[in-house]
Amino acid sequence: QVQLVESGGGLVQPGGSLRLSCVASGFIFSSYTMRWYRQRPGKERELVAQITSASGSTTYGDSVKGRFTISRDNGKNTLYLQMNSLKPEDTAVYYCKALLLSHWGQGTQVTVSS
Repeated sequence: QVQLVESGGGLVQPGGSLRLSCVASGFIFSSYTMRWYRQRPGKERELVAQITSASGSTTYGDSVKGRFTISRDNGKNTLYLQMNSLKPEDTAVYYCKALLLSHWGQGTQVTVSS
């Protein structure tokens, strides 16, 4: 049974940092490209970042490029998203997902506010 459990969200001031984690189980984590998505209030879910399974190659959405870093630890079946220089517009629920699998986790809320 595929499970994705996100954590690490919270309330942070503009300019601050957070590190999100996603623990995966029920599939061969190391074999899948993994993604972080977010859903901002009143908006559709959008792709934030992706990391491939083989080479660990990364890609980012334009709005987070240079501020966010996606990484993975295949030994721990865990995906990470380091978020720096956070802005109020980064406020969203953040989700992880494996490419080609339909399962979503419950998400973790990130709120950037002074």
